[in-house]
Amino acid sequence: MRSYSAPQLLWITKGQGRITVGGVTRGYGAHNAVFIPAHTMHGFEMTSQVYGTAIVFSGMPDMELPDGPHHLRIRDGAVQAELTILVESLQRELDGRRPESKRAIRHLAGLVSVWLDRQILLEEDGPRRPDSARRLASGFAALVEKDFRSAKSVSDYAAELGVTPTHLTRVCNRTCGRTASDLLAERKISEAQRLLADTRAPIKEIASALGYASPAYFTRAFQARAGASPTTFRKGH
Repeated sequence: MRSYSAPQLLWITKGQGRITVGGVTRGYGAHNAVFIPAHTMHGFEMTSQVYGTAIVFSGMPDMELPDGPHHLRIRDGAVQAELTILVESLQRELDGRRPESKRAIRHLAGLVSVWLDRQILLEEDGPRRPDSARRLASGFAALVEKDFRSAKSVSDYAAELGVTPTHLTRVCNRTCGRTASDLLAERKISEAQRLLADTRAPIKEIASALGYASPAYFTRAFQARAGASPTTFRKGH
């Protein structure tokens, strides 16, 4: 589980796997477009047979983009080609360093956002109201993303959502095949990996910043999920 500070659109062109966005897991395949808003907790499985492009709308705060996540299965070949052409044009501008490339990139990104909005509006089944389980899982994921650096437990999150920890865990298992505690732990460990790789902050400071009761407890939790101690992980990165 991770999140990024900028919105992104994943355009999968080959292969298949599973992606979890906002506490809900779905299968993906070729010609799937997945929009993930900024600061939205997500994670996905993929093999070496999966190919695609991630378009990151970085430094574009005024870009008109959806407020929530969307998973689109694009079946129309002409519509697939429209996005492929835009992606290839963006790549040429990024690689070519031609005059006015920044302006061209902004306009092309705007056309990608138009393409995305059109496909959302034209979804075959129309907009669907998520069921109560998905709403609860999405609410939990949003709270985790907001507060995972604190010492809050699953029980604290459940209380904030007005449900029991048992019900919250049951719902998370149903929507994404993970327990509520797994989602929370994965998000913490993902951030710990980033801090270990990208900063020189002492391990005890990282443990404290992520709400762990002690460096020893953090080390045990990290090793159990990452397969290596924080020190070993940092040396390898």
